[in-house]
Amino acid sequence: MEQTPPPARPSLTGIATGIGSLPGTDPLEAARVVLGELPDLPHLPELPARGVGADLLGRTAGLLVDLAVEVVPSGYRTTTKPGRDHRRAVDLLRRDLDALEEVVERAGAHPELVKVQLAGPWTLAAGVELPRGHRVLTDPGALREFTESLAEGLRQHVTEVARRTGATVVVQLDEPSLPAVLAGALPTPSGYGTVPAVPTPEARAVLAGVVEAAAAVSGAPVVVHCCARRPPVTLLREAGADVIAFDLTQLDADATATWDELGEAWQEGSTLALGLVPGTDPGAPADLRAVAQPALRLADRLGFARSVLATQALATPCCGLAGATASWLRRALSLTRDVAKAFVEPPEGW
Repeated sequence: MEQTPPPARPSLTGIATGIGSLPGTDPLEAARVVLGELPDLPHLPELPARGVGADLLGRTAGLLVDLAVEVVPSGYRTTTKPGRDHRRAVDLLRRDLDALEEVVERAGAHPELVKVQLAGPWTLAAGVELPRGHRVLTDPGALREFTESLAEGLRQHVTEVARRTGATVVVQLDEPSLPAVLAGALPTPSGYGTVPAVPTPEARAVLAGVVEAAAAVSGAPVVVHCCARRPPVTLLREAGADVIAFDLTQLDADATATWDELGEAWQEGSTLALGLVPGTDPGAPADLRAVAQPALRLADRLGFARSVLATQALATPCCGLAGATASWLRRALSLTRDVAKAFVEPPEGW
């Protein structure tokens, strides 16, 4: 008997999406904006202005299975059972899902894709403390427990979002802390020392485990986002990331190794999510070509035809939009969508 081949994974190239955070505190309005401005790949909005539990770490911690956190003066810390802070994070995310589901139902047409964002295992383990104040990543047993819990929580979250929206769910893992983890640049509780650097093979293996869990449950490409000036591109690619997202406008122009790694990523078939549109109003008219120029220079510098932007890139804001005004939010998302269209159908003279 012939086996039925698995369904083809959706392509994310030539489209636009957001990174995650938006301004304001109204999840219904945020969902309406995202569904309206980013129809090809809308994302579940994050609204950190709501405070504790609405930020990246709090939202992700609320998804953990059989683990709980609380807020202490230094940040999030593990606790033996869910308390007010943990329940708040769970409740806020539930409201966001309710809002997204309601907006999708009112639209009368289900999106084919929806993206969700979570902290990756290293950012989570770097940002949450153990009871004595040390970071989770300093304890191998705790790190393993958190990573396994994150993978299971991710599976449940993706399943629920798919059920509520009828869409294929794309998972984005945010790893803003990964470069500091690799460099041994995270301070210890005393502030007088730093946490030892995590070897690259270990960092890659831990991240790969969560990427694999995301791919298995979603059946879609997995995005890993890191907006550092020198993102660890090769590590992310070798950990299984199908899409590597970064702020192209802030990339260190002198970091030759990073640019070489980007070239290798394109050569190996990876997709690059290029952060191009400012997160806040630049105070001057935003010209489409000027915004897209870093992407054109990227292709030129790496020796690729500019058509690679249509086949192995997607457009995003530079990073989150939590600091944007309401008017700039819509303009930024609209401009991001226009840039993605220009990648596929370049205007005359490009």
